[in-house]
Amino acid sequence: MHIAIAGNIGSGKTTLTQLLAKHYQWEVELEPVDNNPYLAEFYDDMPKWAFHLQVYFLHSRFRQMHRIMQSDKSTVQDRTIYEDAHIFAENLVENGILSARDFANYRGLYDAMIPFVKPPDLLIYLRADIPTLVGQIEKRGRSYENSIRIDYLKTLNQRYESWIARYTESKLLIIEVNRIDFVNKREDFAGILEKVEAELFGLFR
Repeated sequence: MHIAIAGNIGSGKTTLTQLLAKHYQWEVELEPVDNNPYLAEFYDDMPKWAFHLQVYFLHSRFRQMHRIMQSDKSTVQDRTIYEDAHIFAENLVENGILSARDFANYRGLYDAMIPFVKPPDLLIYLRADIPTLVGQIEKRGRSYENSIRIDYLKTLNQRYESWIARYTESKLLIIEVNRIDFVNKREDFAGILEKVEAELFGLFR
């Protein structure tokens, strides 16, 4: 089985990924953030580092997908390769941060990779409003995220909603993050588990 967690910056993807992996005793694939050589520079100067960052994420995610597809163990993955292209790269080019030339180069790489990628069995989308995202970002205290603009988060949220509305690659479960606290309230996490297991049961029918 392969479950992937999707959602905006600060929506709780990494935390839920780790909680589900621990609960089911599955493998975990986390987003390459802490050891990312471009992330801090990107938030300081987005136009300069946008292409480098997006290629790094695309390469890292493709390697993750290869490991997942080659493994005989079930895996929970933090963010998908689809989000890299359809959310973040497209948002950067639309806002003039990534040039059309660099985006065409990037999209060529993505289009060459995607035929070799198997979609997850279940995609979990964490839907969160801007105050929730900002609160989560401030709580985790990553210094390089202090410069993230509210309008940047808003446009990402809009792109996520548009992408999710047309997502058909696999089963989809939407979790409304604003209404729950799956970290501190066991009943909220239990509620997510019930929904996940309902989807997993359906997959095996």
